[in-house]
Amino acid sequence: MSRPPLYLRPAAQGFTVTLLVALAGCGLSSSRDVPKPADAAPISELQSEPVQGAMSKRMALPAPMATRLAMQDSTAMQTRSEPREQYAHLPENPVHRVAETPVSTFSVDVDTGSYANVRRFLNQGSLPPEGAVRLEEMVNYFPYNYALPADGSPFGVTTEVAATPWNPQTQLLRIGIKASDRAVADLAPANLVFLVDVSGSMNRREGLPLVKSTLKLLVDQLRAQDRVSLVAYAGESRVVLEPTSGRDKTKIRNAIDQLTAGGATAGASGIELAYQMARAGFIDKGINRILLATDGDFNVGISDFDSLKQMAVDQRKNGVSLTTLGFGVDNYNEHLMEQLADAGDGNYAYIDNLREARKVLVDQLSSTLAVVARDVKLQVEFNPAHVSEYRLLGYENRALKREDFNNDKVDAGEIGAGHTVTALYEIVPKGEKGWLEPLRYAASPAVGNPSEELAMVRVRYKPAAGGESQLIERPVRNPSTNASDDLRFSAAVAAFAQQLKGDGRYTGSMSLQDTAALARSARGDDPFGLRNEFVQLVELAQSLKR
Repeated sequence: MSRPPLYLRPAAQGFTVTLLVALAGCGLSSSRDVPKPADAAPISELQSEPVQGAMSKRMALPAPMATRLAMQDSTAMQTRSEPREQYAHLPENPVHRVAETPVSTFSVDVDTGSYANVRRFLNQGSLPPEGAVRLEEMVNYFPYNYALPADGSPFGVTTEVAATPWNPQTQLLRIGIKASDRAVADLAPANLVFLVDVSGSMNRREGLPLVKSTLKLLVDQLRAQDRVSLVAYAGESRVVLEPTSGRDKTKIRNAIDQLTAGGATAGASGIELAYQMARAGFIDKGINRILLATDGDFNVGISDFDSLKQMAVDQRKNGVSLTTLGFGVDNYNEHLMEQLADAGDGNYAYIDNLREARKVLVDQLSSTLAVVARDVKLQVEFNPAHVSEYRLLGYENRALKREDFNNDKVDAGEIGAGHTVTALYEIVPKGEKGWLEPLRYAASPAVGNPSEELAMVRVRYKPAAGGESQLIERPVRNPSTNASDDLRFSAAVAAFAQQLKGDGRYTGSMSLQDTAALARSARGDDPFGLRNEFVQLVELAQSLKR
C-alpha cells in the first residue's frame, strides 16, 4: 500500500526553534540592482570592511559601519511608500544543435516561490512582471507521481518523452526526480533560528500579521522536548521569550502576538545574534537552519548583495543553512530572496496567504528542513542519430559548465525529503524541422548508429551525511504513444510560464485558452485542488490580457 501524499501526512514534532525577530527598518541595496540613497556610504567602502571570517567567530561589525547603515536606514524609510519590487531579468536558454553541443548540464532547483508570487499578482488583478516568472519554479510547485528509489539511492529518476502540445514537430523530454520521503517525526533534531523582519515596510496585512500567523502554524508542530526562544532587536537586541518548551504553546503564541512593526535600525546586531544563536545551539548531525522571513527590503548588517551571499556561503560550510520566506508587496525584493536561499543551501518560498504558509511549514515541513542529497547536478547527453536540436525550459540561473558535473568542489542544489524535481527539454527529432538553419559545412553525424537511445540522463549527488559524489545514469528510450497526465500538466505549466513572459516564438499559436484546456484535461487525481487552482489562474490571466 502506497503512502499518502506528503500534504496529507501529519506534520510532527521534534525541533529546537529559535525565533529571531529583527526590527530592521531600511532597504538593503545591491551594488548592481538597487539604487542606493545619496547619503549612503559607497559600496566599495562597505565591501572593504572585514566580515570576520564570515562571522563564524565573533561576527562583530565595526562601529563606523553600523553608523553608516543607520543613516542608510533613515534615508530608505523616506521612499518606502513607492512601489519598487526587484526581480532578476535573465535571457531564456538558447537552442543548441546536438552535433555541436550534445551535453547540457545544470544544478537542480526545488524552489517554488515564483509560482506563489505570480499567483499573488494575478489574484490582485494584474499580470506579473517578466522577471517574476521562473518556469522551473512554477513547474516544481506541483507534486508528481514519480517512482521512488529502489536501489538504495536517496531518490528515483523517471524519464518520459511525448509530443509537444505547442509544436507538432518537436517532443518534450521530461526528467523527474523523486526523493525518498521521511515522516517529520523521524527527522533529526533541529536547531532553527527564525530571523523576522518587523520594520516599517512589514506594517501591512501581507507583512508582519501574516508572518505571525505563519509562526503560530510552526508552533503547533512542536513537541514537549522542542524549545522556542524569541528575540527582538531595534536600537538594541533584547530577549522577548527565554528558551521555552514546546508544550507551552500558549506562552509562545502570546509572545508572538506582542510583536509590532515600525521604526528603523541598522540591524547589524540582529544578524550577528542570529548566527551566534545558530552556532550556540548547533546540533551535530542535526538540522541547523536560519529561516529568514522578510519582504527583502531590509538591512541586516551587511549592506551589499554580494557580501550577503558570501556570508550565507561561508556559514553553510560551517553547517548552518539558510531558507528564505518572502512576504509583502510593492517593495518586495524577490531577486535577493531567491539568491540568498541558493547561496545558503536552502530553499525559497513566497507566502501570499495562510494556505501557502501551511503548505510550506506544515504539510511539507520534512521537505523544507531535511536534506537527503546535496550538490545535485543533472546532465543530459543527446544522441545526434536521433535528436538534432534541443532547448532546456527554465533553470536559466542554474546553468553549469560541462566540466563542473564531475567537479565535487562546484556547489549545486539540495533536495529535501519527499521533494520532486522536474526538468523539461524541448527536442527536435532527427529529420524534423527545427529552429536553426542547417550548416553548410558541418560534418554529417554517423549513419546507422546502433543505439536506440535518444539521450542519457546522468545525476550526480553527494550523500546528505557528506563524502564523495555518487552517479546515477538512466537511458532515455523512444517516445511514449500516450503522454501521462503528469507530463501533460507540467507541459501546460511550462506553456503558461512562457506565455506570461509575452514571448510566443516557441509556443506559437497556442493560446491561454488552449493552455487551460490542456491543464484541465490533465488534472488527474488532485486531492489538494492545486491543479484546479492553476486552471483558474490561467483563465484569470486570459481575462487580464484581453
